[in-house]
Amino acid sequence: MSIKVENITKIYASQKALDGVSFQVEKGEIVGFLGPNGAGKSTMMKILTTCIGASDGNAMVNDLDVSTQQKNVQQSVGYLPEHNPLYLDMYVREYLHFNAAVYKTNRASVEEVIELTGLAPESHKKIGQLSKGYRQRVGLASALLHDPQVLILDEPTTGLDPNQLVDIRSLIKNVGKEKTVFLSTHIMQEVEAICDRVIIIDRGKVVADQKLSALRAGQEQIIEVEFDYRVEDVFLKRLPHVKSVRNIHDLLYEVTFDTQQDMRSAVFDFAHDNQLKILKLNQKNKNLESLFRELTS
Repeated sequence: MSIKVENITKIYASQKALDGVSFQVEKGEIVGFLGPNGAGKSTMMKILTTCIGASDGNAMVNDLDVSTQQKNVQQSVGYLPEHNPLYLDMYVREYLHFNAAVYKTNRASVEEVIELTGLAPESHKKIGQLSKGYRQRVGLASALLHDPQVLILDEPTTGLDPNQLVDIRSLIKNVGKEKTVFLSTHIMQEVEAICDRVIIIDRGKVVADQKLSALRAGQEQIIEVEFDYRVEDVFLKRLPHVKSVRNIHDLLYEVTFDTQQDMRSAVFDFAHDNQLKILKLNQKNKNLESLFRELTS
């Protein structure tokens, strides 16, 4: 068991940030820790990395108690906090060698993590000269220096542009082939792209814990379509597998299908048969989004 959390509670003054949280993460899993802002995600991660203590409950990381074996936990965990703390005046290699000395790991590990995280083209620069995406890579490289068994990543893609998002997601997924990854985010696409399982937290409590494969198995398919003329809902409801039709505004419709089969072709055929033009067509995976909204509204 990589992470085991039992009835963790954290109270700040009169505010209960975590309220009896329990879950487990198996070795080799990539788990998304999902929740709205202020739900308690960062607090949980700070407890697991021994940055702060819990008010009540127990937590184990790599079979080590976070409250009594702090040094050992720190040595077995790689942590990328939400606000990636970097020395901007240091060069990339200089910074990584500095952290390698802190971890008392060999200097060869610096070159290994530079290669793994794709930092080689920028490794001669000062960190302050790097883009946000490359700074995240430096933070991730630092977290990997001591070859930890568990990676705990708090909002690792916040503020990245679309190209940087793809790169960092790919990097995390690649690292997750050999390590357990516990990933905090409030972005649905992040979970879909990276994770095997999702834990949803709201107001300090776990409100869902499911495998992504189980979510997909019962998936509703949402197609958002805009025609060049208004269509009566009753006609769209004649499409196969339709569960509901909603006119969002004017000529834009949201059609929910109770099937995993791609129904865009059926919508195209409907438009052709009724001499309509399609001005906009989007397919949504709304199952995770709707579950999130239902549980955290």
